Amino acid sequence: MSRTGVGGRRRPVIGVMGSGVARYDRLAVAVGIWIAQQGFHLLTGGGEGVMAAVGEAFASVPDRPGLVLGVLPCAEGDPRCGPPAGYPNRWVELAIRTHLPLSGARGTTPLSRNHINMLTADVVIALPGGLGTSSELQLAVRYGRPCVAFVVDRAQIPGLPDAVPCMSRLQDVASFVLEHVE
Repeated sequence: MSRTGVGGRRRPVIGVMGSGVARYDRLAVAVGIWIAQQGFHLLTGGGEGVMAAVGEAFASVPDRPGLVLGVLPCAEGDPRCGPPAGYPNRWVELAIRTHLPLSGARGTTPLSRNHINMLTADVVIALPGGLGTSSELQLAVRYGRPCVAFVVDRAQIPGLPDAVPCMSRLQDVASFVLEHVE
């Protein structure tokens, strides 16, 4: 498995963000399998909830060329910068450890790993989530990253920036991603 694809072209990195508690399996499984089948890498925050569900679905695809990448926070106050309990989830194949402890409502501050997530992803797909997901999308918009919310209703991501389109069908999300990686 490499970062490059057929013909030596760089393999796109698709970030999937969402709840760190609820899995939203219907959405996460569909997205994870589709990303793996495209030969892309999957990037998450490496925790539970949506991050674990999408990683599990991605990893279930046989002979996929991409990796499950997890950008991990540092446990707040840990001088050795170890990740908090539950990080990385068991599906993360390449853990990217950081010294950055903040998330949630503090996810746009300089001490949040969300900056690394958004700057690394070529395209961002958001599933339902809370203030952490909203802060990631605020950063995606700030950094000019193509992003889309895969939700039934905008209210599933409180504080969702107006600039982020919402789509409720996987086919539409897939078209959006493909349009922005080619």
